[in-house]
Amino acid sequence: MGKISLEGLLFKAYHGYYDEERQKGNKFEVNISVKTNFAHASKKDELEGTVDYEQLYAIVKDEMEQPSKLLEHVVNRIITRVLDEVPAVKKVKVSLSKFDPPIGGQCRAATITVKKKR
Repeated sequence: MGKISLEGLLFKAYHGYYDEERQKGNKFEVNISVKTNFAHASKKDELEGTVDYEQLYAIVKDEMEQPSKLLEHVVNRIITRVLDEVPAVKKVKVSLSKFDPPIGGQCRAATITVKKKR
């Protein structure tokens, strides 16, 4: 087993509980890691038999473009698609951070993290 991670994926997106957040948008960061079996890919030096991280990025990007009220909802959609569309993934972990969340005080980022396995 091995792990593939994409770290520091930055997006301007329109997630937030308040209408103003979904209208103005904000800066978000996504970190995603998946566990998979590298045995075939490590021997054959071919993309077949591993996880294509371009596909992971495309899933994250697509889901970040869909406005949502809750970060938990966005992360659930990302995880569900990864498990549905990338059969080689055995386990997925996604962290989503919203920078400068409107909490009435100074906060660099609010982050949620969810893990799920098959």
